[in-house]
Amino acid sequence: MKRKQGITVSGCGRWRKWGCCPDLEWPCLLRDGARAEGLGLSRLPAARHRPPLPERAIMKVVNLKQAILQAWKERWSDYQWAINMKKFFPKGATWDILNLAEALLEQAMIGPSPNPLILSYLKYAISSQMVSYSSVLSAISKFDDFSRDLCVQALLDIMDMFCDRLSCHGKAEECIGLCRALLSALHWLLRCTAASAERLQEGLEAGTPAAGGEKQLAMCLQRLEKTLGSTKNRALLHIAKLEEASSWTAIEHSLVKLGEILANLSNPQLRSQAEQCGTLIRSIPMMLSVHSEQPNKTGFPTVHALVLLEGTMNLTGETQPLVEQLMMVKRMQHIPTPLFVLEIWKACLVGLIESPEGTEELKWTAFTFLKIPQVLVKLKKYSHGDKDFTEDVNCAFEFLLKLTPLLDKADQRCNCDFTDFLLQECRKQGLLSEASVNNLMTKRAADREHAPQQKSGENANIQPNPGLILRAEPTVTNILKCSSGLDFLSCPQTMDADHSKSPEGLLGVLGHMLSGKSLDLLLAAAAATGKLKSFARKFINLNEFTTHGSEESTKSASVRALLFDISFLMLCHVAQTYGSEVILSESSTGAEVPFFETWIQTCMPEEGKILNPDHPCFRPDSTKVESLVALLNNSSEMKLVQMNWHEACLSISAAILEILNAWENGVLAFESIQKITDNIKGKVCSLAVCAVAWLVAHVRMLGLDEREKSLQMIRQLAGPLYSENTLQFYNERVVIMSSILEHMCADVLQQTATQIKFPSTGMDTMPYWNLLPPKRPIKEVLTDIFAKVLEKGWVDSRSIHIFDTLLHMGGVYWFCNNLIKELLKETRKEHTLRAVELLYSIFYLDMQQVTLVLLGHILPGLLTDSSKWHSLMDPPGTALAKLAVWCALSSYSSHKGQASSHQKKRHREDIEDYISLFPLDDMQPSKLMRLLSSNEEDANILSSPADRSMSSSLSASQLHTVNMRDPLNRVLANLFLLISSILGSRTAGPHTQFVQWFMEECVDCLEQGSRGSILQFMPFTTVSELVKVSAMSSPKVVLAITDLSLPLGRQVAAKAIAAL
Repeated sequence: MKRKQGITVSGCGRWRKWGCCPDLEWPCLLRDGARAEGLGLSRLPAARHRPPLPERAIMKVVNLKQAILQAWKERWSDYQWAINMKKFFPKGATWDILNLAEALLEQAMIGPSPNPLILSYLKYAISSQMVSYSSVLSAISKFDDFSRDLCVQALLDIMDMFCDRLSCHGKAEECIGLCRALLSALHWLLRCTAASAERLQEGLEAGTPAAGGEKQLAMCLQRLEKTLGSTKNRALLHIAKLEEASSWTAIEHSLVKLGEILANLSNPQLRSQAEQCGTLIRSIPMMLSVHSEQPNKTGFPTVHALVLLEGTMNLTGETQPLVEQLMMVKRMQHIPTPLFVLEIWKACLVGLIESPEGTEELKWTAFTFLKIPQVLVKLKKYSHGDKDFTEDVNCAFEFLLKLTPLLDKADQRCNCDFTDFLLQECRKQGLLSEASVNNLMTKRAADREHAPQQKSGENANIQPNPGLILRAEPTVTNILKCSSGLDFLSCPQTMDADHSKSPEGLLGVLGHMLSGKSLDLLLAAAAATGKLKSFARKFINLNEFTTHGSEESTKSASVRALLFDISFLMLCHVAQTYGSEVILSESSTGAEVPFFETWIQTCMPEEGKILNPDHPCFRPDSTKVESLVALLNNSSEMKLVQMNWHEACLSISAAILEILNAWENGVLAFESIQKITDNIKGKVCSLAVCAVAWLVAHVRMLGLDEREKSLQMIRQLAGPLYSENTLQFYNERVVIMSSILEHMCADVLQQTATQIKFPSTGMDTMPYWNLLPPKRPIKEVLTDIFAKVLEKGWVDSRSIHIFDTLLHMGGVYWFCNNLIKELLKETRKEHTLRAVELLYSIFYLDMQQVTLVLLGHILPGLLTDSSKWHSLMDPPGTALAKLAVWCALSSYSSHKGQASSHQKKRHREDIEDYISLFPLDDMQPSKLMRLLSSNEEDANILSSPADRSMSSSLSASQLHTVNMRDPLNRVLANLFLLISSILGSRTAGPHTQFVQWFMEECVDCLEQGSRGSILQFMPFTTVSELVKVSAMSSPKVVLAITDLSLPLGRQVAAKAIAAL
């Protein structure tokens, strides 16, 4: 058998070279063979489960056994035996390959009592590290005659020598061997303990208790306790469990059997000791899932800001991504469930109280009473049991009731008993029991008696928004379900009916929806329950149906015009309030795109969207344009019969251009312009919307001195009608048209410093518009707003909108870099921790892109520039490490899902191509195969990243075939390569300490089963470097940072732990 002559021995780590001479003869043994046979010492039992050896190796084994007999015969002392053994076997295979430990035990355990001399040889071999711990444990675990008490006790004494200080400094395969041997030894100890307990129990029942029975049981339990008391041993057993699942199953069965036997034991001390050992064994598979929660902290700004961000900017988003984000925050910050639920409710209350009156208030009401209960229902599934979560929700409400001023303020804002509505909704969703609801309502009723007067004469008759929203939700459901009928109140779904059969009835339905705040109520309820896209689809179908008509009367033409107009205005309102994503259908090849979808994509101004006024969509057929210009310029009323409204909307832009040119050249007077604009908006308001949409795009392209007439025309179209209107629901349509025009013109009016007065509805239609102070650098605005937020300790809705505007204006790198600079300026620990929680929630405005910048640009810049290392010292360095890990984990867990709608619409032009930024070697797969066939010891750990070989970059992600063309995966892989090079370099400093904090936070945030996330990008060679850092030299840390689902990961972990 050809092997390396040397082997790394545990302890000092020196290379020792032993061998044996196959030609050595033992005449004395041959001469006295009969005597030896008579003593029974030459009848050596065959080794079990041993692979067949070559002939030369068999010769060595025979000679080894003969040498043991010779030593016993001549009564050599232990050190004489060791000297002679090394003299007789000078070179060749190691003692473990020849199974020296097993051979010694076989000879020592032949009789009813152990041979003390041969046992002394084994103890000397163990102490002098001639044999490995794994070989001794394997040899012990093969002894199964538990009736020989003295032999068992001798084996227990041998285990006592080293069971709490196991180590191995050999190859990874030898370390895995130690794990398996320890697992076998644990199984042997359990069987031995069970056998001792059975004998003791039988003796007690027979009335003849064995004198040494209790002593042997106590010895077994002491060895179990000593073996399992070591965290290092339990970590090795954790690896062995993954290597040999069947052996672990046998251990579990033995543990159950032992528990049944010891249940009848009269000695409480031994029974308690056995229970402790059982608890330790059962804890081995769950070593990485134990996290301590934060009992002393009551405020959690991240949860608060995350809920505020969702309620303010992403009402239409699906609930599952929010649930996953919240659960990740809960896990990373170790938040107890009652305080977690309490923080969610507090954020809802604050968001509702501070929301501007109008649409925003309705959106927050829908978010609080419809969406958040659904979020909690999904969070319930993550809980260990329904009963536990219900108790946690009840506990959260108990805490909430103590915040009396907050609840009183919410009651005043909503003009109702806020808590009552909330509790009833939670009861409907199964989040609270009937008894809990009644108890909480009683407590709140007692508090409300001392609250300020809730109702005044003015608002006594106003219906509270929570009640309206809760009634609007089933209405939305009915609209989507029903397919016939005209009565809006009984079955408002006429949207699915045959529109040609009941246009007048349908018009009445839509007119009712336009009145008051009915439309906003329905839209908010639909958005909060995920039904807005289906709801909008009804209006798109209606709008498409009414675009053109044939052979119709004047009355039916006016009804069709109104249906087109109202549906068009409603869809514009939906797009501006909730984003155009809810309007657009999934792209399908071959399907005809509805007119409104085409128009909104190419013609409607939106935030961050630049339109080309010369786009072909604005240049339709010239004959249609000429007829439309003539129609608008006609002094008589605009005709409606057989009007193709979609063509009119597409032609209005070219018609306006003709009219503008005529006005500028003096062909038309201002009075004519006024008459034309009245014709445009006098019948169908959607024509005015289309006209202003083009004018906004047109004004952007004009010089300062060319804009006057275009802006004046916008002013005319947005102003009041100078002639009488003759079509129904005109006032209601003008209200919604004015809101649409105000949103459209906001950007261009700000850029041109123009003021246009839109008809007031009594409410601020754009509450979060133009928040930035004029003539101030945006960096100053950013630092000021962050300082204010940090001082308060939480983010409000207004601040969220300011941060979003600054992110949009400055770009991701500018935004992230400046906020990180503010974090690194903090010197007080409590301030840095608060800043991290707030920044993490602010970064959710665009977490994916922020993470790429933070991990791909900012961190590498700080870690590689020695002039910046001072900024990484504690406490800001610790805080930055925590923030980086949180962002990395959040982005990695969600980057395969869909981005939030407020992230989708933002165009990112400042992010480089990460594939070119971080080049990937195209030859990596073939190099990877060579790496897998090479020994771990061959990996070069050099001082600089440029000198490191490919072998040092092998990570679990490559074995899992993770897509390395994904920007986030690429950035993570390069960051961990940088971390590995820092740990392997000869220069230590704050950057090295930062790497330690980063890895500690990774371990702290991960739980059982999630190790395959960002740490899979860490090279395997980093593990051996990390354990050299005192704070990271822990078995649990090694288990946490390696991917134990891979055989190579288990080998790396075993080698690192065995060397600790």
